[in-house]
Amino acid sequence: MVITYDWRGPVDNAALNALHAEGFGGPPGTLDWAGRLRRHSLGWVCAHEEGALVGFVNVAWDGGTHAFLLDTVVSRPCQGLGIGAELVAVAVRETRDAGCRWLHVDFEEELRPYYLDACGFRPTAAGLIAL
Repeated sequence: MVITYDWRGPVDNAALNALHAEGFGGPPGTLDWAGRLRRHSLGWVCAHEEGALVGFVNVAWDGGTHAFLLDTVVSRPCQGLGIGAELVAVAVRETRDAGCRWLHVDFEEELRPYYLDACGFRPTAAGLIAL
């Protein structure tokens, strides 16, 4: 298995909609990911195996020194192989190289070991309002 990782590479909307649906539940949507990413993101990382999209993470930002990790997802057959951690590692390097000082991430409690142990985030106090 050879996985390639691309920062700000081409985005296939159908493939990303299908991967997002697989990872987060529900039927594949029709979101224009390519347009959304160009408008709102510092960058994104796509993981491919033999041309097939198997992982994705988005790095949104405030236009300054803060960036935000969103939509981390790996296809079910590829989970547990370190692909997600490498997606985040590429995102961290590229975000740092872009001049950001902080990379934030929110996650559900069951993902705590992944983000804190596998990816190197540290816990912080934060607030959230469900809208």
